[in-house]
Amino acid sequence: MASLADSVLPLIRIRADLHRWSAANAHGGQMHEALDVLEAARSTTDTIEFYKVVKAALASAIKVIARADDSSGIIGDACRRLLALHPQAAAAAAVSPGKLVDWMIAFQFNGDVDYFEIDPVDYAPALGETGMDTYRARLEAIRESVGPEPPESERWTAPHRHERWVLEWNDRRLAVFDRNAEAIIRTHARDRKVAAWLHDTAQAFEEIGEIDLAIDWARQASEHNTGHQALKAANYWCELLARHHPTELLATRRVVFQRWPSSSTAAQLYRDAGESWHDHRDDVLATLSARPDQAVIFTLSTLNDPHLAWEQAASLPLHDDHTWAQLATAYETIDPLAVLPIHQRLVEHELANTGAQHYRQAATRLARMRALATGTDQAFIVDEFIAALRDTHRRRPRLQQEFDRAHLP
Repeated sequence: MASLADSVLPLIRIRADLHRWSAANAHGGQMHEALDVLEAARSTTDTIEFYKVVKAALASAIKVIARADDSSGIIGDACRRLLALHPQAAAAAAVSPGKLVDWMIAFQFNGDVDYFEIDPVDYAPALGETGMDTYRARLEAIRESVGPEPPESERWTAPHRHERWVLEWNDRRLAVFDRNAEAIIRTHARDRKVAAWLHDTAQAFEEIGEIDLAIDWARQASEHNTGHQALKAANYWCELLARHHPTELLATRRVVFQRWPSSSTAAQLYRDAGESWHDHRDDVLATLSARPDQAVIFTLSTLNDPHLAWEQAASLPLHDDHTWAQLATAYETIDPLAVLPIHQRLVEHELANTGAQHYRQAATRLARMRALATGTDQAFIVDEFIAALRDTHRRRPRLQQEFDRAHLP
């Protein structure tokens, strides 16, 4: 084991302080280098040796993340790569099911951290039937030791909260392993009060190949409310239809757009409509007119029609500066002088705030205005505008400095 271990483990282990974000990120990158080495050696390394290195690397990685500022998630991603390798390596090395069950229980219930899950479905090939029975028995013994479920009002304050959460996670995954539809609904949908739970149910049914049930539960999740979880479920519903019932997709995209009219749902409808887009165009644009920023963004980004976007912005009550900025950038290739009033208004809005970032953005936009106006009768007007700003904000030295840096007059 020495050769592979010596190549991998020193890149995982560290004694230095990782509470600084930059230090944690640097070490996280090093951990991924170790994972690259480990994965590359998989096919040429003895299976028992490989498993021992994976197990040791995972134990070390968990100790590292327990004392690190992993705000960027780099170390966490390395841990997840190791967690994905572990059940595969255990199966290849024919690890004793009893020892593997001991490790699985210890990792989940007595580990150094409690924010990683392991999936008994992934471990099933290594455990075999006897090992899975042993694992279930160990879970039931823990369930008995923590006592009955507390009332919902005490759920987050009652003892053994972590143990109960782990048991619930395993119940969900074992329901999938058993391909038990009733158990999947009971453990995933729970009391059906949350759209995400219905979405989880749909995903579980897709995992076991029950596609019609998956589609139905995704639809139910999308109809739960109009929140972001329901929208996410609606997109999943459409993904399922695209893969399995494509003839039903377009009508569903229409339903989703009408329920959540936005530039993104309109773009999805446009994509899936294909040659029949003209049948939906007018209705989509009329619906989006109630949200001017979304209408203009859709026209610019999806229809790629700056002319129409310009007309929409002129006729709709568009007040979003970010959208106006996008429109100005797109339309300046058509009529550079026409966008000057937009830039001027955006500069004035920017300078309603103080701070170097606002001054810098205003200066950049003013420089763009000068470039657009060069050689036209608007050049003098733009320079007069800049001079007026310098005078109005003469007591803002940082603004003057940013204007100077942008080579403004």
